[in-house]
Amino acid sequence: MTAAPKTPLEKFRRRQRRQGIVRVEVQVRREDAALVRGVAQALADPARAAAARSLLASRFATPAPTGLKVLLAAAPLDGIDLDRQRDLGRPVDL
Repeated sequence: MTAAPKTPLEKFRRRQRRQGIVRVEVQVRREDAALVRGVAQALADPARAAAARSLLASRFATPAPTGLKVLLAAAPLDGIDLDRQRDLGRPVDL
């Protein structure tokens, strides 16, 4: 059983976690600090969040995962005959 939050800071962090907010710390050059703060503010603002998120995702999103499983899951299988005839081979006398 977990202990109840004891300090106001623990209560605040638990409340933030329930709201889906995580704390992120980054280290940037001094001249980029205002830019990073502006990006964080735009993502936090409901009026600008969607536009900021789509702009950032279009520029900096990681490519989709690749692999055979992903390729097969994304492949269009309409019109492809996936049934195969059962071939038991030739008769063999043992």
